[in-house]
Amino acid sequence: MTLAPNPTELLARARADLRMGVPVVLTHDGRAVLVAAAETLSSGRLNEIRAVGDPVVAITPRRAETLKARAYSDRVARIKLPRDAGTDWIASVADPADDLAHPMKGPFHTLRSGDEGLEAQSIALCKSARLLPATLVIDISNTPEIASVENLTVVPLNQEMVDTLSLAPVIHARLPLSVSEAGRLHIFRPDDGSEEHYAVEIGRPPRDMPVLARLHSACFTGDVLGSLKCDCGPQLHTALARIGQEGHGVLLYLNQEGRGIGLANKMRAYSLQDQGFDTVEANHRLGFEDDERDFRIGAMILKSLGFSSVRLMTNNPRKVAMMDEVGIQVAERVPLKAGKGAHNQAYLATKASKSGHLL
Repeated sequence: MTLAPNPTELLARARADLRMGVPVVLTHDGRAVLVAAAETLSSGRLNEIRAVGDPVVAITPRRAETLKARAYSDRVARIKLPRDAGTDWIASVADPADDLAHPMKGPFHTLRSGDEGLEAQSIALCKSARLLPATLVIDISNTPEIASVENLTVVPLNQEMVDTLSLAPVIHARLPLSVSEAGRLHIFRPDDGSEEHYAVEIGRPPRDMPVLARLHSACFTGDVLGSLKCDCGPQLHTALARIGQEGHGVLLYLNQEGRGIGLANKMRAYSLQDQGFDTVEANHRLGFEDDERDFRIGAMILKSLGFSSVRLMTNNPRKVAMMDEVGIQVAERVPLKAGKGAHNQAYLATKASKSGHLL
């Protein structure tokens, strides 16, 4: 019997530490690195890290492309931290907010050789913490005692742990809705400490037939505030109405705000859009891919509810392909066109031209 956290639980602890500005330690195959999130790094901790050695700033190839910094791999770019650079410099590398006002941020000296695995994993960890995908990293393989002396969270990484995803049903209860009094809400909780996800089941859909379904990613601005910048709110309510009209179906409400980058980063992307960049360009400048969502979550919930085939309400052919890839057969794609207006025409045009949506 042990009360100690397992590696998955340590990852959850590490995400919380990084969000608070506390460094963590990642280890793998005899190597150990100290990691701090660029977004939350304080000057005091930067000075302490410098006392250990020469750190690097790890960023994604997407962000490196914007900065005109050489990325010698498709996973990460490792920029040597100049001796006179402070947290403001690190923040300017991580955050594109002032790129147009101060475009000349280099020259950057990036590392070409050496093991980069833990640097790449540090960025993935920041993404899962909904922080900017940029970290300050220093190798402490020769001084691993720093972790115990400073009481830092140590996470031993392996590929199996990185790829593992597990969800457990928590509770479900009857929930009468305006579209149907025969509503039921199911709550699912990931074992990695991340956000819970929900399934709205209407009626009693037969499990041996394709179910009318919608995979809806959370959109606080559109679903709750009625934002006109996107079509999310109208899509949510139209999908629920269609399921109500049919008498049975399921809507998955997945907490993957901003296509998986989180609300704060989504607002950063909105700010960049105000500077003239489209949705995809803004994501890339922040260091993210076009879409950071994990569609395995939706597949796992559907399977847990007993469904193996869906009539999927979506305009996104890539979502259809992704569901097929993760074991849910899409028997039919049901178009879902709603919410087009004056404020989101450019947004919808980008979805069509760059993301392949059928609008």
